[in-house]
Amino acid sequence: MIKANQIVDAKGLSCPMPIVKTKKAMNDLESGQVIEVQATDKGSTADIKAWAESTGHQYLGTIEEGDILKHYIRKETDKDTNGETKFPNVVTNEELQALLENNEEMVIVDVRESAEYAFGHIPGAKSIPLGELEERMGELNQSDVIYVVCRTGTRSDLAAQKLSENGFKNVYNVVPGMSKWTGRKETTQK
Repeated sequence: MIKANQIVDAKGLSCPMPIVKTKKAMNDLESGQVIEVQATDKGSTADIKAWAESTGHQYLGTIEEGDILKHYIRKETDKDTNGETKFPNVVTNEELQALLENNEEMVIVDVRESAEYAFGHIPGAKSIPLGELEERMGELNQSDVIYVVCRTGTRSDLAAQKLSENGFKNVYNVVPGMSKWTGRKETTQK
């Protein structure tokens, strides 16, 4: 099941009401949180996607369950787009892709929110959202080679710094991240 911070019920409503309700609810979310908009209007998919992109939010995807469309949107943050990274160990998407093709021994940690991960992630990547990293560090082995990925390289930069500060020696930030990933992807939508 995809985790959303808030659910908006727009079932039975037609354009523009799903957008109006989504916009109002989005104002109550914190940056980086995910909203699920439940709608029955088939046109809402294109409307929600266009609205999200025009307002700087990240449209994650839509799941159809019977007559109900569940749209997932992540509230944009300034941190996502500033492109500033500080962690010195960086690999490009292409370098990581080559390592994967050579079956190199590694752990890929995806620090995006669970909804972002569900709509497309690198096969075998472990989902540990940035906000949960400190409490879940014990799930990782300090001696493993770890590649940290997010959407743009910013959250993964923070995660790589945090791992390094906690004794992880072989950590790499993957840039530009999933926003430009051209390799294989898996989904885990339920």
